[in-house]
Formats: sequence, structure tokens, C-alpha cells
Amino acid sequence: MKTLRETAIGQSAKVVRLHGEGAVRRRIMDMGITKGVEVYVRKVAPLGDPIEVTVRNYELSIRKADAAMIEVE
Repeated sequence: MKTLRETAIGQSAKVVRLHGEGAVRRRIMDMGITKGVEVYVRKVAPLGDPIEVTVRNYELSIRKADAAMIEVE
């Protein structure tokens, strides 16, 4: 499956599953990224990290390592 890290700039994706365990998974969920939510990729920093996304009507910067744990469709 495709991850949020692989999603192109300007595209929206729906979260299917969160990988990872413990505190990392909890932190991602606390940021509002949960199963079924739409995520829009706004831009990527010049060196590729972090990725800026819009989730639940607010902007969020997320590291590539964390974005790789978010499975989308």
C-alpha cells in the first residue's frame, strides 16, 4: 500500500491504517491523524523533511519517518 510519505504534493489521501507502536503511534493520533481522515499534502521542505499537510482544517508539519508509518489510499 501507499504511505503518506509517497503522496505527491497537491494530492489528498484517506488514512487507512497507522503503523508503529506505543508513543509514536499515540503522538500521530494526538495530532489528529486517525483512520478514515482526509489528509492533503500542501508542500515539502527543500531538503525533503518535514512534510506540511492539512488535517481537520489545520496545517501540520510531520517528519518523513512518521509519514512513512501512515498508510493511505
